[in-house]
Amino acid sequence: MSGALTLGQFVTSARAFSRDDAEALHLLSGAPFDPERVPEALINGMFSYLLGVHLPGQGTNYLKQETEFLEPAPYGEKLIARVEITRLRADKHLVDLSTSCESESGIPVARGRALVLAKDVAGAWG
Repeated sequence: MSGALTLGQFVTSARAFSRDDAEALHLLSGAPFDPERVPEALINGMFSYLLGVHLPGQGTNYLKQETEFLEPAPYGEKLIARVEITRLRADKHLVDLSTSCESESGIPVARGRALVLAKDVAGAWG
């Protein structure tokens, strides 16, 4: 992300997961395989992707994440993840963000928040 970070700034990403994605996660991590719904770890991975690649972006360090899963996400349905800046603490290089995920049909799947250290992001504080 280039330029200054601002309150209300957000990014989204969309993806549909398959049973093959869940099986790969199971093989790599030993996470339980559920043939009916997308694993929560894959949904949280969408937030990690947005934070590490887009907002704040490269150099972001996770400090805390809380996620409440509201509804199961079925395989094959597009999920839309969103992160939005809710607070900037420039003196400590901290960024608070809300996180949310919903199905393409608008059903809320997850919501939460993340706290990241964005010290290494060029231009974020100035």
